[in-house]
Amino acid sequence: MKAWWLLAGLGMAVAAVPVASARSPEQVADAALRAAPVWDGHNDVPEQLRSRRKNVLAGFDFQDTSKTADAASGKAAMHTDIARLRRGRVGAQFWSVWVSPLQSEPQSVEAVLEQIDLTRRLIAAYPRDLQFATTANDVEQAMRGGRIASLIGMEGGHSIGGSLGVLRQMYALGARYMTLTHFRNTAWADSATDAPAHDGLTDFGRDVVREMQRLGMLVDLSHVSEATMLDALDVARAPVMFSHSGARAVASHPRNVPDAVLARVKANGGIVMVVTLPS
Repeated sequence: MKAWWLLAGLGMAVAAVPVASARSPEQVADAALRAAPVWDGHNDVPEQLRSRRKNVLAGFDFQDTSKTADAASGKAAMHTDIARLRRGRVGAQFWSVWVSPLQSEPQSVEAVLEQIDLTRRLIAAYPRDLQFATTANDVEQAMRGGRIASLIGMEGGHSIGGSLGVLRQMYALGARYMTLTHFRNTAWADSATDAPAHDGLTDFGRDVVREMQRLGMLVDLSHVSEATMLDALDVARAPVMFSHSGARAVASHPRNVPDAVLARVKANGGIVMVVTLPS
């Protein structure tokens, strides 16, 4: 776990670049990002490909998605492509295999398997630019080779269908974090945007956290209630993460992290990643 966090920390660090060596702030920023590329914790491209293309990659150009707007469905152009990942100095990317919590848990498990399959096929289709990664060593190797390390993150505990066996199989397929809830509670964890049902984690929810950390899967606490955050931190014996949450004192959004939890994350050695979505 230490290797994960050293590398994740590197992605957020500011490189020591002599100011005198650059002629403008843009050049300073560019030099810093060359030394410490961005590690993006959450990107919904797989969901976009499901909703827009029914998981079909034939005829899809991921080098440039600027012309993917669909007037008939009211969809704007996709936000991500390889050209923009390169321009943004992204060195590692967690691709989110999210599915809606409004469907049944068995349907969610099937859909997540399809999302993982889609993500791995997309990565394999662009070997010059993307490299599948499941370990810190994989990420370092990809960066050294000039490719974007591509990892898989599951968003929402409904994706395991209430089964530790399914959780283990998702890990075996390459998932390296799981967000414990999405916008609804699960049967074992409270969400930040649903009426509390468990006052945090149930006993099974605590077992989920323990098993994730035993496997080496990062526990992602974005989307969960404050009580769930605290319960997870009580159980955690390794660093946790917030893949897309900010500080609640700065922006009072229910997904964001209260000061009391921020102090616990510091003691845990975890990380709260920077959110760049204005809303």
